[in-house]
Amino acid sequence: MRSLTLLRHAKSSWDDESLDDFHRPLNERGERAARAMGKHLAAKGAKFDLILASPARRVVETLECLAEGGWDPKPVRYDQAIYHGSTGGLLEIVRSTADDVRRLMLVGHNPALGMLALQLAEEDEEGLRAAVSAKYPTGALAEMALDIESWDDAAPQCGRLVAFTPPRSLPGG
Repeated sequence: MRSLTLLRHAKSSWDDESLDDFHRPLNERGERAARAMGKHLAAKGAKFDLILASPARRVVETLECLAEGGWDPKPVRYDQAIYHGSTGGLLEIVRSTADDVRRLMLVGHNPALGMLALQLAEEDEEGLRAAVSAKYPTGALAEMALDIESWDDAAPQCGRLVAFTPPRSLPGG
C-alpha cells in the first residue's frame, strides 16, 4: 500500500500582465487558502517521505504559505517536469519514485493533477471521485491510497480517494 497526495497550487494573481505564466504569484485569497490548508495538514499530523513540486512561483508560494499555516512541507524537491507535465508525464514521475518512499505528495497544476487523480482512483460510494471530476479547485488536496507494492505498479484504478479537501471547506479557507 502506498499513499499519494495531490495538491493543486493556491489561487494565483493575474494582476501583472507583464508576468509570464511561470512567474505568476499567489493572490491574497490564495495565500489565505494555503495558510488554512497548512493548518489542516498540521492538525492531521501529515508527513511525507517526499514532496515533488513544480518550481512555478505560485507553487513555491503555496508551499511557503502552508508553512505559515503551521505545517512543515519537507522534504521538497522541485521538478520542472511537473510544471510542463501531462497526466501521463505525472504518472511517469510517480512510477519512477524510489520504493523507499511510502508517502508521496505532488504539488502542481490542473488539468494534469486532477486527471491523474481520476485515472488512478476507482469509483467510490462516498462520491469523492465524482467531486474531483466536477471541480478540482485551486488549493484543493486529494489524498489517495494506492493498492500497489511498488510505485512502478501505479496504473489506472489502482487505488481509491480517501479524502478530497477544497480550501473552502476549511476555516479561513
